Amino acid sequence: MAEPTLSTAEPAPRRRATPQDLRALTHPLSWRILRLCLEKSQTNQQLAQRLGVAPATLLRRVRALTDAGFLIVEPPRQGEHGAWERPYRATGATWRLDLGTDANQLTGQIDLAIVDAHRAELVENGPPLNRHTRRAILHLDAEARAELDQRIDALLDEFENRSTPDGTPISVLWNAAEQGNTP
Repeated sequence: MAEPTLSTAEPAPRRRATPQDLRALTHPLSWRILRLCLEKSQTNQQLAQRLGVAPATLLRRVRALTDAGFLIVEPPRQGEHGAWERPYRATGATWRLDLGTDANQLTGQIDLAIVDAHRAELVENGPPLNRHTRRAILHLDAEARAELDQRIDALLDEFENRSTPDGTPISVLWNAAEQGNTP
């Protein structure tokens, strides 16, 4: 097995999400589609079958993700029964996307959509062979919170750069949300 190549370049800057980006990402199905199309191009029919939804329902999500630049259409190909099909592949554009920190209703919907998609994948895949789960409530000032966010981003970027095609897929969900005044 070849050694992974570590990038010493600074990661690309985060791009602020547009309203179109936010609308495309507000449904858990969007995140499931992106996950499935990340490693292998998929057709609308393949995605609908895998996710157990009607192709027309799925196509609405696929179009929104394509229009926002999160999916690209690959050249048409002939399917197993000879019909021409259009495969889609995820661009990875959500990796460096800044969803914003304002109290935007769409941003809140996206947080829940990501959690719902992650939960659906956990249920679908059954108990993982190796899991590391941790939940904590931290009390941080603004400076410490900014440092935590920066360090988590840097750590995830580092390991994304070390990702190899023959490595084991690992699902990581990071969400640090201010809780307000809770008892």
